[in-house]
Amino acid sequence: MNHIQIRDFVKPELDRFRELCNFTDDELTCFNLKAKNMTHVQISMEMSVSEAQVDKLVRRVKNKIIRVL
Repeated sequence: MNHIQIRDFVKPELDRFRELCNFTDDELTCFNLKAKNMTHVQISMEMSVSEAQVDKLVRRVKNKIIRVL
């Protein structure tokens, strides 16, 4: 499960994660953008944060998903 691709989950799975993972606002935004197959660079521009911050957000999101699985 180390290489989770959020874009590969189907809508019911995405909805389940949104409900159960207790994402922060930034984590949820990042999660939704990753579900749309956006790159870290695109997400950083969309959220007006650094790529390093996006990396941290993605890592936190994936850790929460793993715990729910």
